[in-house]
Amino acid sequence: MNRAQVIDCPIIVLVGPTAIGKTALSLELIKQFDCEIVSMDSMQVYRYMDIGTAKPGPEERALVPHHLINIINPDQQYDAARFVRDALAAIQSIGNQNRIVLLTGGTGLYLKSLVEGLFATLPTDDTIRKNLQGRLTVEGREALHAELSRVDPVSGARIHVNDSQRLVRGLEIFLASGRTWTELLEEQKKQGQGIRFTNIYQVALNCAREQLYSRIEERSHIMVQSGLLAEVEQLRNQGFVESLPSMQSIGYRHANRFISGLYNKEEMMTELVRDTRRYAKRQMTWFRRNEQLHWVDRDETGQVAEVI
Repeated sequence: MNRAQVIDCPIIVLVGPTAIGKTALSLELIKQFDCEIVSMDSMQVYRYMDIGTAKPGPEERALVPHHLINIINPDQQYDAARFVRDALAAIQSIGNQNRIVLLTGGTGLYLKSLVEGLFATLPTDDTIRKNLQGRLTVEGREALHAELSRVDPVSGARIHVNDSQRLVRGLEIFLASGRTWTELLEEQKKQGQGIRFTNIYQVALNCAREQLYSRIEERSHIMVQSGLLAEVEQLRNQGFVESLPSMQSIGYRHANRFISGLYNKEEMMTELVRDTRRYAKRQMTWFRRNEQLHWVDRDETGQVAEVI
């Protein structure tokens, strides 16, 4: 087993489901602590995708440095392995300035991969990936999900049929290596953790389900009123096609279907709210598995600064 790399700079982790208020609390925390923010959001990495990702605006980002926002184009691949590399570089840079890291977002896989370890040699193959993305457009997500479930039932069970990026990734790993994603993750666990954080405090926001669902519905309407459809039209005009994993994510998938004439406005909103609620439920499932999280009600966030 390799000796773990020790990272001892102070790290605050702030997670929670979509629409619960992580950004607002982050901006409160930077007033009390000398922080820089490292985004842990699988969608905010994309340039030009601002409204549908609820990305902090220019005014918010001007208050404090934000890392891992607007770093790739929507047609580029980003996964947990790259997140770990990018996050570690940002954490070490912030630590070298004797500042506190505020790691915040809603992508539970990214947090797990960073803190618990990620198999370093998951195979990639550009040709296989492009072929799978082409099949995704022609055959649809259901066909790829069924194929993944046949070759790797565990990954098929944990990856939602609408999660195009991970469907493609799971099949890419299998076709490139002949081994399943599940096998490689199990091997990773046996190899042990390569990084050890010695000064980390993890906080998760929670609230009553009815309150969260109400906030999700409100945010969904605000996103559309704020120009989501125009944002997606502009992305399409820039050549970012509807079949891209980024364009099949929550909000963008729904706007694309409206623009393509598959939904009317009411259907788009109904599906957007429903799918966002389901996504929040999956996020909470991820976070509840993390025994290191300290749960705080979103209406009692004054406690967070005290415990930190």
